[in-house]
Amino acid sequence: NMNLSDGISFVLVVMATFAMSEALTIIFKSNDPTRVAKQISLSQLGSIKLDKTETKKMVTTIPRSSVLGFIIGVLPGAGSTIASFLAYGMERNFVNDEEKQKFGKGSVNGLAAPETANNAACSGSFVPLLTLGIPGSGTTAVMLGALLGFGIQPGPRLYQTNPEIFWSVIMSMYIGMVILLILNLPLIPYIARVLATPRTFLIPLILFFSVTGIYLMSFNNFDIYLMIGIAVFATVLRLYDFPMPPLILAFVLGGLMEENLRRSLLISDGSWSFLWNRPLTLCIMICICLIIG
Repeated sequence: NMNLSDGISFVLVVMATFAMSEALTIIFKSNDPTRVAKQISLSQLGSIKLDKTETKKMVTTIPRSSVLGFIIGVLPGAGSTIASFLAYGMERNFVNDEEKQKFGKGSVNGLAAPETANNAACSGSFVPLLTLGIPGSGTTAVMLGALLGFGIQPGPRLYQTNPEIFWSVIMSMYIGMVILLILNLPLIPYIARVLATPRTFLIPLILFFSVTGIYLMSFNNFDIYLMIGIAVFATVLRLYDFPMPPLILAFVLGGLMEENLRRSLLISDGSWSFLWNRPLTLCIMICICLIIG
């Protein structure tokens, strides 16, 4: 099919599995996720301050998620979405069984891990942009186009030719974080009220924006039908309590794994010994086995 010659869009799969399938699941289960939010007033939301127990839980979560998010962000084209999913999955393997059951229901570790990795990946994506001139994400790709439009070539010589650009980007990250903190903290109770949107409006809006967003990306009706098909399949998985993040990670990383596996087998004349010949690869394989175990 010619419509599949360029592959399936990552955005299409994400919209189908997390947006449209969520709306279909609400319809099939006949539940109202906004019911609890409607019953809670702004005065009942409580304090947004972290207590000692929550802080203690995040002491180890934030550092390891930051490191993972930064490493994923440095990889060109990986992006913060992959970093968030990987951090969420990694953190779920580190916590005990009792805390693992709280994931998806307001677990502090489950909230801190993906958000920390997301922020770290955003900063890490600037590393290939400023050092090699390669965009690490969609945002940095737009910035690359803007810099080239002004006649500035990002790369190793950027520190010598335009040091003010480099240090301005670094300072903007610190300033942006402080401004976000000042804006977000007072607005959290009001943002939470968005969850009280009536179900009769919520589901049609999700479906409308999902279909419209995908169509505006390619102006191809086939993508809409494909998204609906994936959404139905994802809805069936949801109804049987299968998690969606592994599906997305397999979609993103599966092609990369297959391509690099073929390349490695070609170089090693079909031998699988490259997986444990070197100390680094051996350590990675041991870590994988420990995580799976």
